[in-house]
Amino acid sequence: MDNNFINFHILISHSPSCLNRDDMNMQKSAIFGGKRRVRISSQSLKRTMRKSPYYTQHLGEATIRTKHLSDLKNVLVMRLSERFEAPLILKTLALLAGKELKAEVAMDGDAVAPWAVEEVAWFCEQIKEAEEQKLDDKALTKRLKEQVEAMRQALAGGLDIALSGRMATSGLLSELGKVDGALAVAHVITTHTVDADIDWFTAVDDLQELGSGHLDTQEFSSGVFYRYASLNITQLQDNLGNASREKVLEIAAHVLHLMATVVPSAKQQSFAAHNLADLAMVSFSDIPISLANAFEEPVRPAPGYIKPSVKALHGYWQAIHSGYGLEERCAQFSLGHERPKDIKEQETLENLKEWVKFNGEG
Repeated sequence: MDNNFINFHILISHSPSCLNRDDMNMQKSAIFGGKRRVRISSQSLKRTMRKSPYYTQHLGEATIRTKHLSDLKNVLVMRLSERFEAPLILKTLALLAGKELKAEVAMDGDAVAPWAVEEVAWFCEQIKEAEEQKLDDKALTKRLKEQVEAMRQALAGGLDIALSGRMATSGLLSELGKVDGALAVAHVITTHTVDADIDWFTAVDDLQELGSGHLDTQEFSSGVFYRYASLNITQLQDNLGNASREKVLEIAAHVLHLMATVVPSAKQQSFAAHNLADLAMVSFSDIPISLANAFEEPVRPAPGYIKPSVKALHGYWQAIHSGYGLEERCAQFSLGHERPKDIKEQETLENLKEWVKFNGEG
């Protein structure tokens, strides 16, 4: 059975921490079910994922996200100088961005755009061939439009573009480089209400006789967080230039690992909330299905929050699964939590990743 969506459901309990802050240096939060929850933004989680050593090892180099073309051109010249002459690299970047590369140049609307080095290299190669054949920019654009699949294959060197998408408003990228993201990631919220604590802290000055060198406050809290993401398999296949389902399932297994293990780095030197998931559940389905409404009524401690959170998640999944008659395959790895009979148990996270790679079968 080849369902098109993979749903990732993660429950992770974080010890006292402040993993994501707003412009007032307060914990990010959200009102859900009429109650305040601590929140970690999807942007924060996605950046943590693509900047992790695991991502680099298994999925490749993350894109360079910037709006400063004047700085980007220097990076690209340094990275691609062994393959292409500097004038060609600069011409390619100017055509892609639709801007002259003057000092302090930024993208339209000061948008931070993702740039994949290998994708730029692919465009350099095409523009080099066009120059040798004396093609003008119009003929070059026509040729590139005929090679969209090959261009998309170059995104294997910038997988986070294929996963998260890219919006372009000028230059060649506005015609050829727009990508609809294949991975939808929700803002992470606690399964229960949270009353934050305030840490009044001091920085002692060893060379100051009395008092402290610095006084300040920091909001922090602890809680069980629900992480959710859905992966559109055919969209990712298309984004990667007609990639095989097997390739996409391999990527999905790595996404699972990241969802279950990475933690934003904010204030970690002060709190060290390096916690791993208590439960990781994956389902193959015909539609994306969030289970956030399992926590619309905040979980109450019994006495802690993790066990009732697992119970609420399983109960809501069973109600949705049965009530809508979903053609869904589901499995989980957990730290000793019971499960509904329709959810297959995997002994380790690696076993669950293998289950994903094998299309939720076996």
